[in-house]
Amino acid sequence: MRRDRPLAGLLMTGLAFGCNFPLGKLAMAAGVNPALWAAAICLGGGLAVLAAALAFEPSGPAPGVWRYAATSSLISNVIPLTLTFAVIAHIGSGLTAILVATSPITTALISLLLGVRPPTRWGLAGIFVGLTGACLIVAAQQGGAGGGWSSYLLLAALIPLFLGAGNVYRTVAWPRGAGPLRLGAAINLAAVAPLLAIAWAWGGLDLSPFAAIPGLAAAQLLAATVMYLLLFRLQAAGGPTYLSQIGYVAAAFAAVIGVGFLGERYPPMVWVGVAVVAAGIAITTLAQRRERR
Repeated sequence: MRRDRPLAGLLMTGLAFGCNFPLGKLAMAAGVNPALWAAAICLGGGLAVLAAALAFEPSGPAPGVWRYAATSSLISNVIPLTLTFAVIAHIGSGLTAILVATSPITTALISLLLGVRPPTRWGLAGIFVGLTGACLIVAAQQGGAGGGWSSYLLLAALIPLFLGAGNVYRTVAWPRGAGPLRLGAAINLAAVAPLLAIAWAWGGLDLSPFAAIPGLAAAQLLAATVMYLLLFRLQAAGGPTYLSQIGYVAAAFAAVIGVGFLGERYPPMVWVGVAVVAAGIAITTLAQRRERR
């Protein structure tokens, strides 16, 4: 991915990320342990990215990779994925995706506080335009959470906080000399053991539900592989704030999947929100190009 053209990476990563929500909802409905589903995603995605790293990315000195991977996997993978699949059956895939889509705000605020590639004024404008679109979709779909706020919505609100912290940490602590594919593989594989421990404590390591949904599991592994192959290259090309906008793309795409494949119906305001999200991404992309001139 060229460093001056991260838009394609943003869109492709966001589309793959957006598949997690409807696929996760279907898997939870089939009785899969949420943490076990997350562990399978990280294991499959991690192995695929590792294979790509061994084939295309030369190794080099990169001290501190596993310390970095352990910390990043906890902040960016273990906690957000566990929360996502825990709440998705209760508040729906669409609303979960929208709450995740607010992570650019937490990322921007943390970036500003720490001075880590903070967004420009135009970049901030694009972020808040995207957030406005997300809020429009939430307002239109508020009834999807049972007509009011719940403990599951409060848990879901923690997801963008951890995602924002993870986006910034990965830039701040990126080990010198480490390539994006090798880091992506290390972070995903480091998340597997903690997720398995959570799954065991949560209800056991029963794999039988996977046997009933082989196609669903394969689709989720494919989406995870594409997402993780691109995620760290996008981080290097666009920085933490730009990367965080994959949540906007994912939320919009999750709405499309819901209509096309899950029989969900959305009011017109949802589609207005999707259009506003697209406008926010366009503004931030132009800000990125102006910054590099």
